[in-house]
Amino acid sequence: MKIKSISQKIKQTIQLDRAVRFVWRAGPGRAMVSLGLVCIQGVVPLLTLYLIKLIIDAVTFSLSAVDKAAAFEHVLLLIALAGAVALLNALLQMLAGLVKEGQSLAVADYMHNILHAKSVDMDLEYYENPKYFDTLHRAQKEGPFRPNRIVGGLVGVVRSGISLMAMVGLLFAFHWSIAIILFAAALPGVLVKIKYSEKLFHWQRNRTQLERKTAYYNWMLTGDQYAKEIRLFGLGGLFIKRFSTLRTQLRREKLDLVRRRGYADLLAQAGAVLAVFGSFGLIAYRAVQGMITLGDMVMYFQAFQRGLGFLKEMLGALAGLYEDNLFLSNLFEFLDLSPRVKDPIQPDAVPKPMQKGLNVESVDFQYPAATRKAIDGISLSIDPGQVVALVGENGSGKTTLVKLLCRLYDPIAGRITMDDIDLRRFEKAALHREISVIFQDYAKYHLTARENIWLGNVETPSDPAGIARAAKRAGAHDLISGLPKGYETVLGRWFEEGSELSIGEWQKIALARAFMRPAQLIVLDEPTSSMDAKTEYEIFTRFKELLQGRAAVIISHRFSTVRMADRIIVLDQGRITESGSDGKNAGPAVITAGLQH
Repeated sequence: MKIKSISQKIKQTIQLDRAVRFVWRAGPGRAMVSLGLVCIQGVVPLLTLYLIKLIIDAVTFSLSAVDKAAAFEHVLLLIALAGAVALLNALLQMLAGLVKEGQSLAVADYMHNILHAKSVDMDLEYYENPKYFDTLHRAQKEGPFRPNRIVGGLVGVVRSGISLMAMVGLLFAFHWSIAIILFAAALPGVLVKIKYSEKLFHWQRNRTQLERKTAYYNWMLTGDQYAKEIRLFGLGGLFIKRFSTLRTQLRREKLDLVRRRGYADLLAQAGAVLAVFGSFGLIAYRAVQGMITLGDMVMYFQAFQRGLGFLKEMLGALAGLYEDNLFLSNLFEFLDLSPRVKDPIQPDAVPKPMQKGLNVESVDFQYPAATRKAIDGISLSIDPGQVVALVGENGSGKTTLVKLLCRLYDPIAGRITMDDIDLRRFEKAALHREISVIFQDYAKYHLTARENIWLGNVETPSDPAGIARAAKRAGAHDLISGLPKGYETVLGRWFEEGSELSIGEWQKIALARAFMRPAQLIVLDEPTSSMDAKTEYEIFTRFKELLQGRAAVIISHRFSTVRMADRIIVLDQGRITESGSDGKNAGPAVITAGLQH
């Protein structure tokens, strides 16, 4: 148990170190300025207290002074010095506030960049796992502000510690017992904070699913994707009620936790109040006995009060660090995830151009949470310049096979090769540059039409002629030319002056994006499902001419699309059940086998 406790403390220290590094990388200059301001601010309270003592003693002396005018001039000088120190303190607070705000914004932006980069780096598998979304949700919630709070807590510990040491030294000059009472008065409140920080942390982790559900209902009620159905089916009231019920449950549970924490904190504060005024009684007694001056009495009492405040701040900051460190583990839990589809240490070069094509050799694949294989012992070849159609009922494994060909997943058995080289021997980014895809659930980017197409090949300059060629290949050029600002028209209704497209028109834009990339493998998943027959025929008439030695895989339920393929592969429950070469002349039995469902 002791070894485990030590290892946890070491791990927590490492997490604090990681948080400090995040803040430092976000803005090293601001971090240095902030530290300098903290050191100066730590000394100012002692100077203020000493000046108050001098002022009170000077006023007391002036009551019995012969030259009251001269005595009062001395008092005014001390008051002026105290005012100057107060102005200095105000200036320091203003500068510290500016630095803190700038640092907070910089750290938040930096952490968003880290979260975005990590999200993009993760495998597609994670996005099909609800536990991953819990982890991501917690990381997004804590990541942008917790590192800065940790550094703020460390800064607070330093600032309060400097001021506290000054006050404790002053109180020891009065009596050693006062310093001990100071620590005893502050400790219960800190213990309460630590205890309930742990309770809040575990409550929040256990309620991540509920919080995500409320966010989901909020997204459906306020977004555009479900707007039509919610209105036509009258779902608004139902979803609002469900959102409200979940929020009420979360609110009640958290308020109950906060209420219990408040009661415990009140008891701790009661003890602190007794300690403060008990000490005040002792200080006042010594002043009445003539053992200290009136100024000393005020200084010592203020020193005790402020020392208690600084101790509470320091211990509270330490407790806050403990709390922030607990919640920051949510961020590190996400950042420490590692992709399963990894790059090789010494990758092979991707063949350009392909000579032998792609080979799928006895491949098996099963999704992590599934009970059966999605792909079971599939073998097939795709030659350069060849169009292969995959047909079969929903769930037969067509899209899964495409994901394997694109190396979004790796097989659990068998291998997929390009020119006899296993795809796992290539760098993922290099392989993906040779693949162009339009999935059935293609993305609709609410950007300009030009950008929508250019996103298919962002590694090249945004060439208007190349974009127009891709649009013509997809039958989208006339559509875009008819928009209010042509290729500079923003698509969708999310932003001002945007133009919404029909499903078939969005599909043309997505197809143009796929044609934009000079890839060696083109994958089209239901590429023309929302297009009319005439447009589909025109696109595929040009399609084979555009391949120029490149391979293509088409998933479709349309008879007309499938007939244009060179080979037809029929899948059923992850297995190849039939295949036919030359889609134009393939027998009805082969085609119908894949389309009849």
